[in-house]
Amino acid sequence: MKKSFRLACMALFLATAPASHAVAQSAIKVIVADQAVTSYDISQRARLITLTQRKSSGAATREAQEELIDEVLKLREARRMGINVSKSEVDGAFASIASRVKLTPANLAAALRQAGVNPDTLRNRLKAELAWQQLVRMRFRTEVQISETDIVNALQKQKAGEKDKSEPPISIEYELQQVIFVVPAKSSGAFKTQRKREAESLRKSFTSCEQGVPQARALSEVVVKSVGFRLETELPPNMKDEIGKTEVGRLTAPQDGDRGIQMIAVCKKREIKSDISARTAIEDDLRQKEGDQLSRRYIQELRRSAVIVYK
Repeated sequence: MKKSFRLACMALFLATAPASHAVAQSAIKVIVADQAVTSYDISQRARLITLTQRKSSGAATREAQEELIDEVLKLREARRMGINVSKSEVDGAFASIASRVKLTPANLAAALRQAGVNPDTLRNRLKAELAWQQLVRMRFRTEVQISETDIVNALQKQKAGEKDKSEPPISIEYELQQVIFVVPAKSSGAFKTQRKREAESLRKSFTSCEQGVPQARALSEVVVKSVGFRLETELPPNMKDEIGKTEVGRLTAPQDGDRGIQMIAVCKKREIKSDISARTAIEDDLRQKEGDQLSRRYIQELRRSAVIVYK
């Protein structure tokens, strides 16, 4: 854990009253579609905002109240649309945040408690965010259209701002194979550790796809799947750097996946003089901007149609 993160947690902890005292004095501050948002809810969320965004107490409290109102509406709309975010999805998002600050989920929860924040405050926020992402994607498919003209115009604008127009941009293309050491969902920690050791052993001996892939297929409870050819812009963000630094004929480091311990074999790598990488990046950027606008309109619609009573 970074030193600044520790200091922020301690400073906030020392500056705030115990959570149990806050619960005792909790009062309803807002009613959103018959659901109460209490002063305790707001104070907890404000502490989380102050801890993560370095905002003043007053600004954090105002933001916390509006954020909680939005979350009630988001989760209500998600239920109406048949979307249910599972506990495992929330746990996964919580673990991802812990990993980014180099903590285990348990240690992150302990750090939050030390700062006076109930870990469920972060979990509730993550649940609403995950539900909202699914809702926006549902509407995104039907309402957002990125035309070829939009992409071409943005690409031409980008090229006009470049100094060197003599050579087309270079895209990197990979041929990949996925290797999965299967681990059943209810396996013991010892079994998972054993499978990871087996994966590491294969990784050390894997020097080419021609020899390594048949070797992997011959192992017990190991699945090899052809990913095929992928441009670097098509790779998931969490794998792009790992694949980029892996030599041809080698495996990426073992990672926990849905089905077990997984690695990616980089079988081929080549540079292509093409603007396809730039086109993909531009299309993603245009979609992100459209999605952000859609998200803002969506929550505004929900607020206009909801009964919100401030106490």
